[in-house]
Amino acid sequence: MKQRRRIYYSAAQRAEIWDRVADALRPDDHRDPYGVAEAKRMLATFYAWLDQRLAGREWATDDGFTLVDCAAAPALFYADWSHPIDARFKTPKAYRARLLARPSMTRAVDEARPYRGYFPLGAPDRD
Repeated sequence: MKQRRRIYYSAAQRAEIWDRVADALRPDDHRDPYGVAEAKRMLATFYAWLDQRLAGREWATDDGFTLVDCAAAPALFYADWSHPIDARFKTPKAYRARLLARPSMTRAVDEARPYRGYFPLGAPDRD
């Protein structure tokens, strides 16, 4: 059951990010303000869940850095770009920072910098 829950939250988080991106690509007269607000609400719910789930942990599992963290890194990276993690959720913010500090993630982010302008929501001037 725990594995299914992890998969559900990961899939739900990614869906909410891409709902926002898809809306940004639509013509102005076809935008979906309700859908965007709902996506933001769902991401805030996800951040609250993650805040509790990761409390007292360095990584997502008790086994140290694993493939779960590798999968979480890009999703959390873009989730924070599409709906910034609220300051009250210190645990997900710190987890994201640890993920970004990993050499492989640092390299991936640095090598992708020339393509940031293609992100439809606009890339923040950070990371």
